[in-house]
Amino acid sequence: MSVRWKLALIINLVSWLKPSWCLALPPAEDIPEEVLRTEIILEGRSPIDSEPLSAAEYEELKAELAQKAFSPEISSDIQRLIFLLQVRKLIKTIVPFY
Repeated sequence: MSVRWKLALIINLVSWLKPSWCLALPPAEDIPEEVLRTEIILEGRSPIDSEPLSAAEYEELKAELAQKAFSPEISSDIQRLIFLLQVRKLIKTIVPFY
């Protein structure tokens, strides 16, 4: 085979291996991301039970949950029990056969 034929064969192979750029494009019916970013969301879902809410209901629920951000007081007996369980867990990681 002559050098020209080898060169032509290599050029043909490279052109076949070139990726098809049209396959990388999104479908025509897709909404562009720039348009989706500017949309105003008028509906939301409740973080409690995933129930659909309007924007006003969502803001009210969000404000109500923010007011209840502090956990209720726990009795000293339960606090002591939680502390002892945490110490036990720490000891079990150090001494696994305990």
